[in-house]
Amino acid sequence: MPDEIVDSAYRFLRSHLRGKFRFEEHFEPMRIVVAPDGRLIAPVMVAMLRSFDTVLFLPDDAPESLHLQVTLAEFQEHGPDGVSADRWRVYHGEPPDLRWAYFALDAARFDEHFLDGEGLSRINILAEHEPRLCRLMNADLDRLRAVTAAHLPKRIEDPRIVGVDPLGLDVRGAFEVYRLDFDTPLESADDAEAAWEALVRGVGSR
Repeated sequence: MPDEIVDSAYRFLRSHLRGKFRFEEHFEPMRIVVAPDGRLIAPVMVAMLRSFDTVLFLPDDAPESLHLQVTLAEFQEHGPDGVSADRWRVYHGEPPDLRWAYFALDAARFDEHFLDGEGLSRINILAEHEPRLCRLMNADLDRLRAVTAAHLPKRIEDPRIVGVDPLGLDVRGAFEVYRLDFDTPLESADDAEAAWEALVRGVGSR
């Protein structure tokens, strides 16, 4: 599979955190986040954990779509994996279900292309710097408002950066999480800081 198709599918995944989850013959709306190790995180129903036929459709309202065949592994909120549940809450608020699961990506279909899930399971090399970078970018709300107003399709009154990875930023609004893509992939935390300053300078010059 050409690298550019896998890269496009991965960018699509990072940009769509809401979809529909199929388990057996049932469908349920679902919101996800991406873990630092590339797995997905979501609150789930018990019946989802017991199913052997599980597919996540991203998003649920567009002609272009990504279908992910996934394997669920339950984890406990009160334990070493509790940070993953906290990450989901930072993005989406309180969950509708009380069970939690990691989703391993087994395979995918992106438009007419069939992909191995391994190419979409990418480690976030900025993970250890992510909290500091989020604090830096959220420190000045006026600058953050200006950047998001210039680069996102909808104006957000109270934006918050909740995720940073080499391809872009996750921006939480009142009811949705939006994606702000970088022009080129980043390789370090220094690159992330420079990219942010470039975004700030860009809106300052308008």
